[in-house]
Amino acid sequence: MKEAGTKLHIGCGSVIMPGWVNVDVRKIPGVDIIDDVTELSCIPDDSCDIIYACHILEHVSRHETAKTLALWKRKLVKGGTLRLAVPDFAKVVKRYQSTNDISECIGLISGGQKNDYDHHFMVFDKASLTKHLEQVGFSNITEWDWRTVDHCDIDDHSQSYLPHMDKDHGLLMSLNLEATK
Repeated sequence: MKEAGTKLHIGCGSVIMPGWVNVDVRKIPGVDIIDDVTELSCIPDDSCDIIYACHILEHVSRHETAKTLALWKRKLVKGGTLRLAVPDFAKVVKRYQSTNDISECIGLISGGQKNDYDHHFMVFDKASLTKHLEQVGFSNITEWDWRTVDHCDIDDHSQSYLPHMDKDHGLLMSLNLEATK
């Protein structure tokens, strides 16, 4: 594990970010550390400047959400940033109500179900995720724009739109929030 200043990408799957420590529960090419995001036993406390968790928090049981967020906070240095992206339940409902097509929304609610870890156990909207973050002591909770971050060239679920890939005219289906320890 690197010293303080680490940029940690947890639950990375096959989306490997150069210059970041990529962590996943599965052994996938490019993954630096194999660890469960609800444990992060290989990551020292107070060692990360930023933790990026893109469409992974919804894979944690609703009964473990606060505990997991508190763990991630513990891994950050004072003033460190937790950058989250989760499916935006409010946008899923909006899209479904406008199209009545459940097929394009089902993965956002249930997960891709392509492996044993690819199931969703929780849903979030801005108010609920903000409340979870505040309850474990995060501050400065704001939305972030995928176009303006240093990893904007990495096409991941923070850039999920419906209709699929319509980044110019579609509806962003990802709720992107970041917070400070």
